[in-house]
Amino acid sequence: MENKFDINSLVRENVKAMKPYSSARDEFEDFDTADMIFLDANENPFENGVNRYPDPQQASVKSVLANQNRVAKNQILLGNGSDEVLDLLFRAFCEPKIDNVITLPPTYGMYGVLANLNAVENREVLLSNDFQPQLEEIMKAVNKNTKMIFLCSPNNPTGNTFSEESVQYLLDNFNGLVVIDEAYIDFSDKVSWIQKINTAPNLIITQTLSKAYGLAGIRLGICYASAAIIAVLNKIKPPYNVNELTQQRALDRLENTKKIKEEISLIIAQREELLKVLNEVNFVSTIYTTEANFILIKVDNANQRYDELIAKGIVIRNRTTQPLCENTLRLTIGTAEENQKLIAALKSLN
Repeated sequence: MENKFDINSLVRENVKAMKPYSSARDEFEDFDTADMIFLDANENPFENGVNRYPDPQQASVKSVLANQNRVAKNQILLGNGSDEVLDLLFRAFCEPKIDNVITLPPTYGMYGVLANLNAVENREVLLSNDFQPQLEEIMKAVNKNTKMIFLCSPNNPTGNTFSEESVQYLLDNFNGLVVIDEAYIDFSDKVSWIQKINTAPNLIITQTLSKAYGLAGIRLGICYASAAIIAVLNKIKPPYNVNELTQQRALDRLENTKKIKEEISLIIAQREELLKVLNEVNFVSTIYTTEANFILIKVDNANQRYDELIAKGIVIRNRTTQPLCENTLRLTIGTAEENQKLIAALKSLN
């Protein structure tokens, strides 16, 4: 199938026609505002650090991200967590009760939730038994109303990445948007697909500061795509969707690259240590390949083992209800001390 991607054919008609909300500060994005007196936005004038509205375009954070990832600022959108970014994609490109998207279970559950929320059909195409996209089945599920295919790589809850050949095939042969969720990419030795956004016009990458960057509490999601796609999303995003405290905390953390790399290395080292020990646990039958900060394991009885670990004060994730994941548990990599407690608990249940 020849790719005939056209961004204008994907955007909802009401979004094309709408005029975006212009906040009080949008027009000053390229101005030095240090000496200006702002009496335009009905703010409290007494300075306390957060009495003014935040930068609606998060220019400082985008500048750092653009430099680190070698993209332009107009190829970045920031959201209140990746969930807001994903929701904006549905609202910009999917006509309720008409369009559909394709997801590949087992995968991140919010894709389906957001599809339901936006009255968009979610066409599920199971991954193969080795958790890879089934390309022929995916393309069979595509019709003229299919707007997006969601790929989570490294995948949650399985932990593996999708083959480069499979992803490239979808980019080349699907005329809609290919959304690659790279929440866990920092724990993988694979290169981010960000490097392809200038050559693949239908590619969208989502990332987050919640995992490797240790900022789950500030809720900052990132979208990388062509300037044309980002312009559509900017048209519908809330004006002040990323608050000032989040922007400041993100800047502080993003600039501390040495600390981030050290923590990622420690997590990967702990992951490898835990993988070795899991081989000694007799009720673990399968340890799945992982390139994330978690490990999926298959056990004899997931519900029983989950309850036993809870009783020992250790909270993990029971994934046994997910497709292809019967009797599986997902273990997040903690600190060395936390992992030792997990290991001791597992061995005690042998």
